[in-house]
Amino acid sequence: MPSRQEPRGQNLRRTRASRAGQGLAGSPEAGAAGEANAADGAPPILAHLAGRLRQRRQELALTLRELAELAGVSERFLVLVESGRANVSVVRLEDIGRALGTSAAALLGAGELVEGEGARGPSSEVEGGSGGALVALLGLRGAGKTTIGGRAAGRLGVPFLELDGLVATRAGMSLAALFEIHGSAYYRRLEREELARLADARAHGIVATGGGLVTDPATFERLRRCAVTVWLRAKPEDHWRRVVEQGDARPMANRADAMKELRALFLARRALYEQADFVVDTSALGLARSVDRVVKIAREAGRRDATRSP
Repeated sequence: MPSRQEPRGQNLRRTRASRAGQGLAGSPEAGAAGEANAADGAPPILAHLAGRLRQRRQELALTLRELAELAGVSERFLVLVESGRANVSVVRLEDIGRALGTSAAALLGAGELVEGEGARGPSSEVEGGSGGALVALLGLRGAGKTTIGGRAAGRLGVPFLELDGLVATRAGMSLAALFEIHGSAYYRRLEREELARLADARAHGIVATGGGLVTDPATFERLRRCAVTVWLRAKPEDHWRRVVEQGDARPMANRADAMKELRALFLARRALYEQADFVVDTSALGLARSVDRVVKIAREAGRRDATRSP
């Protein structure tokens, strides 16, 4: 098992609301929202692409500016693509796909974007994948599992999965409906089954797990056997702020003691999260350096997996 890595110095259960919807009027983000309707008159393939790209960017909580920087394109160009008015080249679309942790083929296809064809070999624009390793991100809602995991997977050129999304797809309904209709026990059963499927398939890449997975001993142990685990630690205040900034007001809706409850949940699960192979303090490191750290962990795990005896 890898040794614990403590950093020095000092983004339903997952939120898919994009910060793009909160942009100021006149900004590229507001422009994208206002011009999205232009896709209605676009050629079908471009309209389809526009919707898929917006969907994936919102799942990763990326702003247009952030995606532009990751993909090496202009914000204005992304506005045109997301409105169906840019006849984007395959090469440029692949750049955007990589930045989103997926591929041009997945963006143009009809399958699940989170399971896009991200398992590509290294190239001049990809830093080198995680080999056959599966890296699992742990943490409470607001830890940054989707944002950090998506960005790290994009840089590595490997698939990015969300266990909650796999469970929802398996159930054929949203997580909110699943919990309301079937309850938490049914969710936990599907969670165990999806994790077992990933393990049996020797899946690789980066997977974001649900915040409560660690409370199920059998599931957590199975995860630790098939994946390198990373706790994305953050201060309770940062968990709260990130969720609210992403447009989710549920944490404080009609709950005067919501912050107190969050602190108690953090303390109750801390010892479980500390069993992870690595700890990345996102409050201390910030987004960019946290992504760097996860990329490094994944690369090292991939090298160990590649040299492991059959």
